Amino acid sequence: MNYDVIIIGSGPGGYVAAIRASQLGLKTAVVERESLGGICLNWGCIPTKALLKSAQVFEYINHAADYGIKTAAPEADFAAVVKRSRGVADGMSKGVQFLMKKNKIDVIMGTGKVKPGNKVEVKGADGSQKELTAKNIILATGGRSKELPSLKQDGKKVIGYRQAMVLPEQPKSMVIVGSGAIGVEFAYFYATMGTKVTVVEFLDNIVPVEDEDVSKQLLRSFKKVGIDVMTSSSVESVDTSGAGCKVQVKTASGMQTLECDIVLSAAGVVANIENIGLEETGIKTEKGKVVVDEFYNTSVKGYYAIGDIVGGQALAHVASAEGIICVEKIAGQSPEPLDYNNIPGCTYCTPEIASVGYTEKAAKAAGYELKIGKFPFSASGKASAAGAKDGFIKMIYDAKYGELLGAHMIGANVTEMIAEIVVARKLETTGHEMLKAVHPHPTMSEAIMEATADAYGEVIHL
Repeated sequence: MNYDVIIIGSGPGGYVAAIRASQLGLKTAVVERESLGGICLNWGCIPTKALLKSAQVFEYINHAADYGIKTAAPEADFAAVVKRSRGVADGMSKGVQFLMKKNKIDVIMGTGKVKPGNKVEVKGADGSQKELTAKNIILATGGRSKELPSLKQDGKKVIGYRQAMVLPEQPKSMVIVGSGAIGVEFAYFYATMGTKVTVVEFLDNIVPVEDEDVSKQLLRSFKKVGIDVMTSSSVESVDTSGAGCKVQVKTASGMQTLECDIVLSAAGVVANIENIGLEETGIKTEKGKVVVDEFYNTSVKGYYAIGDIVGGQALAHVASAEGIICVEKIAGQSPEPLDYNNIPGCTYCTPEIASVGYTEKAAKAAGYELKIGKFPFSASGKASAAGAKDGFIKMIYDAKYGELLGAHMIGANVTEMIAEIVVARKLETTGHEMLKAVHPHPTMSEAIMEATADAYGEVIHL
């Protein structure tokens, strides 16, 4: 079984790369050990958004009186919420199956392992084994929940994100360790559904990769809805011998003991690079990632790697972009290398977070003189009408040339608004051009124009 391209892993990097390769006339196969669509589609991006939507609907109903609507006291059916989420994921996975057939891509179920000589060994769940060959082999094996030494996951009381999506019953209390996107999204979901949630973050700010102003706003918003947050704190141990969990947390003021039903470890992800043949093939790794060049060539000719197993942001849309660039280069085209400083990041708690480019701190460290503008949604007519006044938009420009260095948003629907900034930065749009581009009223997005006006001393509605 000989191919032009074999891809190991069918997540948003692998299946997108496969479709693009097929479009370019390459005979393509995908090797997948679990479900088409990978973690993102089956256990990450898609089902979590379904859970979050259920929580948001529940929150709307609970606050219906704020909008002049009378309702009976709502009741959340936790099992039905989980069932809906799984149904959404299953439907999307079937959609990827359809795309594989449509694009005439061979799907080979089993665990793939690269071998020298442009070969892939596939072991089936039934113990069967086959060997495939290809001119080009792409590794897209993704990542998994990172396990901390002090926080061993047992899948029942100390869990990762996969178990958090399908708990058989809603816990009364939960400690979430880590406040990245996974941590804060689950914090919002469970707290809104009625679980008492405490977030423990090792660093000084929650959502630590975001601009500090965004972190502080989310902290205020979380506290307002009753989510407890402990920063500059670390979980030292968890005792699961009793009915629940006793969590020992080291804080600046000493040790504290937290009691809860469930501990969710959300301390990030680790790349799946074990047992995929890297050592036998001679493919170099560094700090737990596969070493690649700008077109995703590994250290061994004919072998490539994309997605969470290489450096760069561990995001679905990054993996997809990398996969497309990789196969276009294989097919003899001339794609541009990916600009990793123009990758949008989105977090889907409430309020939502979206950002791209430099934070204020990073821009200053890079030596830029800055013009910074902020526009709070409390001053937005659309946000007031929607009852979503938490948050703001922050725009960062280079004072000398007007270059749009970064944008940081927190508020309702900002994950839908960040794409404007990504395109603007790609087109090298200046602050003056952003300011003079007429934005529709009333919208949340006009806050981008207002924040830009604030940076240049021309803001109207503040």
